[in-house]
Amino acid sequence: MNRLHGGPDALGVPRWDFSTNANACGPCPQALAAVRQADAARYPDPAYTALRERLGLRHGVAPWRVVLAASASEFIARITAWVARQGAGRFWQPAQAYGDYARAARAWGLAPVAEPARAQLLWACDPSSPQGAAQPGLDALATNQGVVVLDRAYEPLRLQGALRLAPPALDRLWQLWSPNKALGLTGVRAAYAIAPRDAEAAVRELDALAASWPVGAHGVALLEAWCEPAVQDWLAGSLQTLRTWKARQLALCASLGWACLPGDANFFCARPAVHDMAEALARLRGQGIKLRDAASFGLAGQVRLATLPPAAQDALAEAWPQIQEVRV
Repeated sequence: MNRLHGGPDALGVPRWDFSTNANACGPCPQALAAVRQADAARYPDPAYTALRERLGLRHGVAPWRVVLAASASEFIARITAWVARQGAGRFWQPAQAYGDYARAARAWGLAPVAEPARAQLLWACDPSSPQGAAQPGLDALATNQGVVVLDRAYEPLRLQGALRLAPPALDRLWQLWSPNKALGLTGVRAAYAIAPRDAEAAVRELDALAASWPVGAHGVALLEAWCEPAVQDWLAGSLQTLRTWKARQLALCASLGWACLPGDANFFCARPAVHDMAEALARLRGQGIKLRDAASFGLAGQVRLATLPPAAQDALAEAWPQIQEVRV
């Protein structure tokens, strides 16, 4: 099965990679040092006792509510399997969403529905993917009787605004966190979910569905570093830099004649004036610049761009006129 994603491809690592939403200020030095110092010669604690306690303390929840996962995608697949085993047959997701939600649902025979009230599994993401905008209707979703998962992968990379959901409503949802994006270490696969406050039995069942040691030593090191004040201080400083870079990048894209969509995160969607998007992106890729075609998100004719440093932005500005012949 072809899995569409940003980042390295058959041509290797792009020199200027706008296609992945990792924090362009990274990798976080403290987190990288922790990963490099991880003891890969030994198994982690299979129950992840200390790590669950640290993550629970960070989120102000009991440790039993922390569900470790090999990655966000692994948790998506596992909770979909768990819901399907309960006899569910339908799922709902936003019109534009991360492809693994639907991919996991198809693997387990769940059918998409247009109305959230008809679904037993529901997905939300805030800031959303691919636009980086607020997720509409979160309050209504939080009252749904089905299993509602709020993907918070981009919450640590929010550059403006705030989640429009009160803590009591959050306690009714599954919250999925994958800090590797915010720390600029997407190659380290580790994530976790915060379970609803009344889901202790569900947590036991999800743990039973997991492979032994879903998170290796390097992933444990990443998640432990995530809880360190120095790492959070670094992240806060990086957001200030990203705000400056994003304003510059939006202005640059506008100067190229691209129509940019608003968003709250470190990435945004834009519509370049091109007749053949695939050809334009291929030509840019040949010059070491990779953008993410948003057609796979249901946004034909648009691209998603992560905020990158000025040198990368300038490379895009220099390369774009060289593909003018594919413009309308």
